[in-house]
Amino acid sequence: MAISTTTRKAIFDVAIFIASQAAAWYTVQWILNSYGTEGSKEVGAKPMEALKKLGHEKLKLNEHEKRIASEVIHPDDIEVQFTDVGGLEDIISSLQESVIIPLLYPGLFRSSSALLTAPKGVLLYGPPGCGKTMLAKALAKESGATFINIAPSVLTNKWFGESSKLVAGLFSLARKTQPSIIFIDEIDSFLRERSKGDHEVTAMMKAEFMSLWDGLLSGSDRILILGATNRIRDIDPAFLRRMPKQFPLSLPDAAQREKILTLMLKDVQLSPNFPIRALAEYSRGKSGSDLKELCRNAAMLPVRELVRQAKGDVALLARSQDEGLDLRPLTIEDFVGPDGTSIVVHAQLDAFDPVEPLD
Repeated sequence: MAISTTTRKAIFDVAIFIASQAAAWYTVQWILNSYGTEGSKEVGAKPMEALKKLGHEKLKLNEHEKRIASEVIHPDDIEVQFTDVGGLEDIISSLQESVIIPLLYPGLFRSSSALLTAPKGVLLYGPPGCGKTMLAKALAKESGATFINIAPSVLTNKWFGESSKLVAGLFSLARKTQPSIIFIDEIDSFLRERSKGDHEVTAMMKAEFMSLWDGLLSGSDRILILGATNRIRDIDPAFLRRMPKQFPLSLPDAAQREKILTLMLKDVQLSPNFPIRALAEYSRGKSGSDLKELCRNAAMLPVRELVRQAKGDVALLARSQDEGLDLRPLTIEDFVGPDGTSIVVHAQLDAFDPVEPLD
């Protein structure tokens, strides 16, 4: 039976309509995949390498967990160890005994008491440059746990509701890959004290974070929130309560400065009988980062002298680069200057909140 012209036209119109709807659907999906989740294009195989090295290659992650997975750092990618941290032996020992061992070996304590567990939050606070971030890196290296170095910018998104989903993805990923350490540097900028002036999205994100953090009290989760700040009084008391272990890192004393200088100068050629103890006394009031800058500037002086001696001789500089620099040993004058004045200024600590534990 022949199909009428009207019927053929109707069938053609229906086919065109279906094709247009399919094209529109695929266009919307392409737009959402391209711009809907910030950074989604960058979440591919490479960010999953750290999880695979940690033995989590078969994990099934949603889009928000994959976004957080790009912030996971494998311990092998961290070069700092506890032995590289000078002057903080007491804090390191406490972290090993009260944090690392209960986090990695819960079976050692489970049969004794339910109270013998790792804390759910640890806070490192003190003036800038005193080794808070360095100590966190060493903790990640030594513990071997899944280390999620999260920044507040990773949890913020321009789409309403996405920030809360990213926070949920953070905790769900940490739960799937436990034992886990969630590290938040400058935690005061993220968990600042709540007020009526907070944006709705910020308030929702903080509430979601607190709610999921309280969910760790189930007893079976081995997840630790590790924070670092130099403005402890700006953190909301509700979050401070969830970080019972608080370690103050103050400016190093003479003995600590001597240990820090010894570690920093261990690979540098020094003059015979170099008075490192006197240098430690001389650098009173300097932080760990100040001492590093002091050593760096001093180590550059012989290099500058060699460059000046070359007087623009490119061939000599190229040969020195290939054969290695033949530098003179460092002397105490390289650190204090010929007139006895320091070549490195003290850190600016005007904005620092004093190191004293809260009640």
